[in-house]
Amino acid sequence: MIHEDASVVVESASLDEARIQGALKLGVDPTDLEAEVVGEEKRLFGLLGRKLKIKVYAKEPMELLKVRRCAGQLLSMMDLDLKSSISPEGLVDLDGPDSGIIIGRYGETLKALEHICNLMVNNKAGSPKVRFDCGGYREKREASIERLAKSAAASAVRRGRPVSLEPMSSWERRIVHLALKDNQEVETKSVGEDPFRKVVVWPKRSPGRQMSSDGRPSGRPRGRMGRQTGR
Repeated sequence: MIHEDASVVVESASLDEARIQGALKLGVDPTDLEAEVVGEEKRLFGLLGRKLKIKVYAKEPMELLKVRRCAGQLLSMMDLDLKSSISPEGLVDLDGPDSGIIIGRYGETLKALEHICNLMVNNKAGSPKVRFDCGGYREKREASIERLAKSAAASAVRRGRPVSLEPMSSWERRIVHLALKDNQEVETKSVGEDPFRKVVVWPKRSPGRQMSSDGRPSGRPRGRMGRQTGR
């Protein structure tokens, strides 16, 4: 697939040389580029060989390739044995002997690398954010968050008061919201500011309670006749 916003036309004697020229202009690795001849011009009397006009274009969206390249450079400077690739889902996927190091505790190191690379490459407002994965971590983390969300919902219903989860990234908060969207006994809301923004799971069977900005109850539930209950 040709990404027209990530292509250049160069003059070169070979496709390999054209990829190198294109990589320097586009800021990606030569192996991330395809090349095709779009024109040919013979030089005077053919003494100097032929000059080709070659279109060089990216195999993947440019932001993905640039972020992956940035990650590779940082990992090399950190002396970590990891290879990067682009997954079918459009993630920068890292894998290798040092996977555990780059994931870190609760994925904090991986999230930090993701943030730094996106900041270095896509620093314009509104630029799409490229997500990272490592050794299937995201799938495992998603399953863990779904279990956490369902446990929080059960606790909120049982105790009759909201349950606040740990601060999470926007991707992780979205997993919580999706995991509980069909649960008729609770509702979810994100509160706070990044990087401390979190999800609060609220039991629907306490209609008299209101939630404050930090996810805590700001009032006591009322009974049917308007009396304050002891719950």
